[in-house]
Amino acid sequence: MRITPRRLAVGMSLYPPNLFSGIRVRRFSDDWTEAVVELRVNVLTRNYVRTAFGGSLSAMTDPYYFMLIAHQLGRDVVVWDTRGEIEFVKPGRGVLTARFEVSREKAAELRERARGGAKVLEWFETEVHDASGDVVARVRREVYVRERPEITAAARDAQK
Repeated sequence: MRITPRRLAVGMSLYPPNLFSGIRVRRFSDDWTEAVVELRVNVLTRNYVRTAFGGSLSAMTDPYYFMLIAHQLGRDVVVWDTRGEIEFVKPGRGVLTARFEVSREKAAELRERARGGAKVLEWFETEVHDASGDVVARVRREVYVRERPEITAAARDAQK
């Protein structure tokens, strides 16, 4: 079965760590350039002072840049989420939303930089907003991209 953006959004929303953390993937764009994710702050996802738990904010922003890049570049490359940073701007309450974007041009640039087996580390940034549009957190995620060794080896062999 082919993974479509709709199937992945539903699957990620039903994935137990997301499901029980109040995280819902609202959509992946058909061209894999955008994802929209929500976190509903409730009794299971809030901290001692009744605002969004930092771990829930981290979980809601964890895999989406990696997934967008991996789906755009295909199986010829290895893509990993390597690091993340969160700047908490204001207390998060209610429904929080994050939007992730990786343009076709950016994905093509990453592929080119990774050609030949080069290790590429790239930072991506997004903001988490509350229902009134205020910024709750600024998030940075570092993504690792490298052409698969067998692809690099095949290219070297073809040049011989």
